[in-house]
Amino acid sequence: MLAPGSGTRCTETDGAAAAGLLGFPNPAEPARRPALSSPRKRKRELEHLSEPKKTVSSGTRRSPARKMTLSIILPAKNEAASLETLAPKLRSSHPDAEIIVVNDGSTDETEKVAQAAGIKTVSHPYSLGNGAAIKTGTRVATGDILVFMDADGQHDPADIRRLLAKMEEGYEMVVGARSTDTHASLHRQVANQFYNRLASWMTGYPIKDLTSGFRAARARHFRKFLYLLPNGFSYPTTSTMAFFRSGFAVAYVPIRAAQRNGDGKSHIRLLRDGARFLMIIIKIGALFSPMRFFLPLSLTVFMLGALWYAYTYLAMERFTNMSAVFFIDALLIFLFGIISEQISALHYKGVQDDQRRTRRE
Repeated sequence: MLAPGSGTRCTETDGAAAAGLLGFPNPAEPARRPALSSPRKRKRELEHLSEPKKTVSSGTRRSPARKMTLSIILPAKNEAASLETLAPKLRSSHPDAEIIVVNDGSTDETEKVAQAAGIKTVSHPYSLGNGAAIKTGTRVATGDILVFMDADGQHDPADIRRLLAKMEEGYEMVVGARSTDTHASLHRQVANQFYNRLASWMTGYPIKDLTSGFRAARARHFRKFLYLLPNGFSYPTTSTMAFFRSGFAVAYVPIRAAQRNGDGKSHIRLLRDGARFLMIIIKIGALFSPMRFFLPLSLTVFMLGALWYAYTYLAMERFTNMSAVFFIDALLIFLFGIISEQISALHYKGVQDDQRRTRRE
């Protein structure tokens, strides 16, 4: 065969080679069969295919379970005498725990006594309040579990293990509920019982000791509500009701509170701080469970309007302006409750994620 444009004859072998260079299959060359692998190699390939494939999750890989760390926080104001006996007990009973004393503007040797015992100390330049000391201690604590207890010697360090044991059952907060005969006075017992009943109605859960400062809680949950805690003495009230409203499991462990050491005086004033406790309960009820507060109030105003309308209709056979005011006020209060309920829901956008994280751990 002649190549185009020349007198040279091309053979079939040359054509096949040219076709191979251009990438076309060579018709003159028989198709090659794939090389057969050895029996040992085929066995390894089959074992490789039978192994389960490892997938990498887009989320955070779960690490092996580790031991939860503990931080013990003690707000202290002029508690040097009490810390001299309490600090060694805490060091001996919980040597691996992080112990933090928050000196809230003490005028005695509170800071020096705590430092001499080898305890981490944080001091306020002046007294900011018990709640402010709790918030300061929470911010500097590094433990996964936070234990709060008074520095006046009322709480027994041996009860800490009971709180922690209860938390291992799946609770997010455990409160040491004081027995009624360990309160300082009769009027304080009556006041605390009233607060417990009112808070139980507000939250819808039985609250055995609303004002107990001896409690253990998971750090990540407790820090979520730091912005709600007041600087005064009602931090137990706020934190307890916040945990209940958020759907976190709360348990109570009965304890006995001892007599105060140091100066032996409580820094809580009955009338002043009692009124503050009541206002805190109302605020927390309106913030965390608005309809439990606004709905009964709306129904009360509505019933007053209905009774007044019934009286004026029977007496004068007319519908008065006062009845209209009662009905309009009842409607407005009810609408305020609905709006507050929606605003309250914004505080719990991350609660479901926290609960899922808790179940994984």
